[in-house]
Amino acid sequence: MKLTKKIFALLALVFALVAVTACSSNSSSGKSTAKARTIEEIKKSGELRIAVFADKKPFGYVDNKGAYQGYDIELGNRLAKDLGVKPKYVSVDAANRAEFLISNKVDITLANFTVTDERKKQVDFALPYMKVSIGVVSPKDKVIKDVKELEGKTLIVTKGTTAETYFEKNYPNIKLQKYDQYSDAYQALLDGRGDAFSTDNTEVLAWALENKGYEVGITSLGDPDTIAPAVQKGNKELLDFINKDIKKLGEENFFHKDYEKTLHPTYGDAANADDLVVEGGEVK
Repeated sequence: MKLTKKIFALLALVFALVAVTACSSNSSSGKSTAKARTIEEIKKSGELRIAVFADKKPFGYVDNKGAYQGYDIELGNRLAKDLGVKPKYVSVDAANRAEFLISNKVDITLANFTVTDERKKQVDFALPYMKVSIGVVSPKDKVIKDVKELEGKTLIVTKGTTAETYFEKNYPNIKLQKYDQYSDAYQALLDGRGDAFSTDNTEVLAWALENKGYEVGITSLGDPDTIAPAVQKGNKELLDFINKDIKKLGEENFFHKDYEKTLHPTYGDAANADDLVVEGGEVK
């Protein structure tokens, strides 16, 4: 009898260890079971947690007073207002934008998130609010105007971006120098640690306009993409709210007004709002 009890106790211990190991495996692989908050829970908390960039002017950045500003921030402010809560901005890097949703650290990601088939496997995207493609910026005295000119040179990219994926897939012979943060990547270009830097054309264009001596020699690579808000996979309630709100904002011409306030001061005549902005979620 005592032996039987010992056997059952041993089996129980084994099953417990297996369960712990399984949980650890799911956690280490990034597959968190943390469930997204409902809209009711968001309203009860009084805050909408939004993942944004803190170093990506003019899309998402922290100003000299410590306040978040930019094109994405204007949308975040409005979404929170229409939910009847305050926005709580959470700074993210390009590589962990999806993970912050998966682990329920944020409710929405607005960190200039380009829609791709691979990312659709991890998160659910709402309607788009911007159009974008890949660009390359380099020093004017050694400007790169063709991808072939990058062969034998070092291209700076930020981890977790469409530029990183694009060059790894289509130009594996081009040496990539990778950084976690955009600010570090741009600093590497300024320091001469690489020959050029690639990310969304909207970003490199804005950066080149503010940093004399640099030029966007390649303005568009690959197929044009869209940028959209993202929520945790399966969070249909919040997704439906965002889509409805984006359609309503389109009727107000919200995103063109957002462009004039946040992007036009940087781009000036170098860009056309209609080439970048998507109103009401309808790409034209």
